[in-house]
Amino acid sequence: MPQGQPSVVPDDGLTTRQRRNRPLVVVHTGIGKGKSTAAFGLALRAWNQGWPIGVFQFVKSAKWKVGEENALRVLGASGEGGTVDWHKMGEGWSWVQRDIQGDNATNEEKAREGWEQVKRDLAAETYRLYVLDEFAYPMHWGWVDTDEVVDVLRNRPGTQHVVITGRNAPEKLVDFADLVTDMSKVKHPMDAGQKGQKGIEW
Repeated sequence: MPQGQPSVVPDDGLTTRQRRNRPLVVVHTGIGKGKSTAAFGLALRAWNQGWPIGVFQFVKSAKWKVGEENALRVLGASGEGGTVDWHKMGEGWSWVQRDIQGDNATNEEKAREGWEQVKRDLAAETYRLYVLDEFAYPMHWGWVDTDEVVDVLRNRPGTQHVVITGRNAPEKLVDFADLVTDMSKVKHPMDAGQKGQKGIEW
């Protein structure tokens, strides 16, 4: 495997090892396909390292079964790598008492519930890798305050990596993040009238 060389060595007082192992905030944004797919690829690497993983799937319906969900759940239960907890906004977050909250919570309220749980998990250092899938949308729509997200991520304890996906990632988040990839579209089968298919889209 090729070894990358940094173009700049900052004068931050850290050793090479300390700098190398610094926890990252990663953002996958843009209009192209593959943002979530790339994040779940990172989750596979984290599972292989034995890291506990928390996936928080914002926006998508609970009925929407992405192929990575089943695969990561099976891997997480295998006892061979890290554990995997998968939370989906559309089915009601698993930690929310629905008889208290009611089933009529708006998507905005559900997104805020999810963010509040992410904050609790970050404070408790529950996971080593967080995949906040489609979380850019609640920030873009103003459901969750971007300044608060940046502040919480900046002050998170330990060595917790956070990956955020979704179009229209707010500029403040992009500026703060350590690694940002903008997925641009060159061509897509939908442009030629072809709908999504099994094994490719889900």
